[in-house]
Amino acid sequence: MTNEIEIPRKHPRAESLKIREDLIKHLKSGVVTSAGLIAHGRGEAFDYILGEETIQPALKAVEAAAATLVIAKHPVISVNGNTAALASKDIVRLSKITKARIGIEVNIFHRSFERETAIRKLLEEAGATEVLGVGGAASARIPEVGSERRRVDPKGILIADVVLVPLEDGDRTEALVRMGKKVIAIDLNPLSRTAQFATITIVDNIVRAIPTLTKMIHKLKTKNKNELEHIASTFDNKKVLGEAIDLIHRRLSKLAKKGVYPQILEVEKP
Repeated sequence: MTNEIEIPRKHPRAESLKIREDLIKHLKSGVVTSAGLIAHGRGEAFDYILGEETIQPALKAVEAAAATLVIAKHPVISVNGNTAALASKDIVRLSKITKARIGIEVNIFHRSFERETAIRKLLEEAGATEVLGVGGAASARIPEVGSERRRVDPKGILIADVVLVPLEDGDRTEALVRMGKKVIAIDLNPLSRTAQFATITIVDNIVRAIPTLTKMIHKLKTKNKNELEHIASTFDNKKVLGEAIDLIHRRLSKLAKKGVYPQILEVEKP
């Protein structure tokens, strides 16, 4: 048993440190891999630049994503190790709030039955009643994907019309879009292949994005189908990604001129 590190609530990096400790804990439980820690560090760097706040372009994407999920007939959330470690309870809450219950499917790059069952256990402890894609259940294949992430559940991602892919691989995102699926990505890096290929990209930290998305779905559930389809169809992912990249450019330019550390924590308002 590893002693948990107590993080002072007033520490300026308290939330970030808590996330790191959660990942380390789940590295030891088998849910997260060492590669997942590297991926998190890359995302955390972008979160610093964004000011560790939900930016306006992300809110636009959240609205489009919420509308898309509400009208979806067979939506599925793809869950990897980092997603389960950081947002299992939020994932389960999200899965239960739409008319068409959102499926939860384990899909990981470093695949083993032990790791799949560890992720399933974590999701079930958070309240999930069915977790797809574990073991032999992932019997279908996504064309043109060479990694183990090509394996999907024929009751889940294979037949999904909308797939939410937090912290995703770019090649699988591209392949899912080619299959005619709408892909909603959560990615702090607007330059990634995942962000660029997705139908809708929420440039935000998953620990903020999933609760924000859940709240937005609650807000939009009362709208009629035509209104929801208008929100979803008029969303321009390339334009919104451009806005996120422009915000990053403006903030870095501002910081370069001022050279003051506290400014990094201020989110520039559009």
